[in-house]
Amino acid sequence: MEDVKVVDPEIARTALGQRPIIEVAVGILIRQNGDFLMTTRPVGKAYAGYWEFPGGKLEANETVEDALRRELMEEIGVTIQDAQIWRSSLVDYPHALVRLTFCKISKWTGQLHMRESQQFAWQSVPVQVEPVLAGTVPVLQWLVNESLGI
Repeated sequence: MEDVKVVDPEIARTALGQRPIIEVAVGILIRQNGDFLMTTRPVGKAYAGYWEFPGGKLEANETVEDALRRELMEEIGVTIQDAQIWRSSLVDYPHALVRLTFCKISKWTGQLHMRESQQFAWQSVPVQVEPVLAGTVPVLQWLVNESLGI
């Protein structure tokens, strides 16, 4: 079984093998200068107000790229040109067991429009926004390691 990042382990949950894995596509929109887009989780969702990369759940028979294309249009009003699957991670939140598939995106069209009343910020590492969602924290280190050639 792949490594699992457990978030808030003190909160009770169903045993790992008895929970379905929710597949989520995550977009890391990267500008030419290397800055990347982060958004807050909307009010009414788990961990509302925490900073993360935009994205969402895959629907039935949807590829990661298709889900990301749909979700980013729905959430932030942009159309992506392509999505390069980069890495994935399994995160055990108290409310859900989630496999996050992170994709780098360097080309998109449209103006940013936060359709779920979330906030957004262009960031570089170390990020200046907080709190950062636990499933996002390793990605920030991956970006640092990649920039250092690690």
